[in-house]
Amino acid sequence: LRPFKALRPAELTALVNREDALVIDLSASADYERGHIAGSRNVAASGFGPEHKLVAGHRERPLVLVDRTGMASAPVAARLKKAGFASVYVLDGGIAAWQQADLPLVKGRGR
Repeated sequence: LRPFKALRPAELTALVNREDALVIDLSASADYERGHIAGSRNVAASGFGPEHKLVAGHRERPLVLVDRTGMASAPVAARLKKAGFASVYVLDGGIAAWQQADLPLVKGRGR
C-alpha cells in the first residue's frame, strides 16, 4: 500500500483551489519550460527532498508531486511521507494525464 494518494487531474485542481496545495514539478527544466501546470514550482527530482526550502516548515500543507508520466514522483512522495509530511499526493499519469484531460499548460520558466 502506498503511503501517498494518487490524484486525477480534476482532483488536483480541486485540492489547489480548496486547500492551497503546493504543486512541485519534478521534471527536467527543459520539459518544465515546454509545458507545466500554472503555479507549479520546478525542482529537479534529484535535488528535492524533505529539507528542500520550498517545503521545509510546511509539513501540514498539502503537497502534490508532478512529473511527465507520474513515475518519478512516487519514490519522492514516499520519502516525504516517511519524513512526516501530512498530505502528500502524486498526479496519477503525470503531465501526460493532465493533457489528456484537456487541461491547460503554461510555457516558459514559471516561477
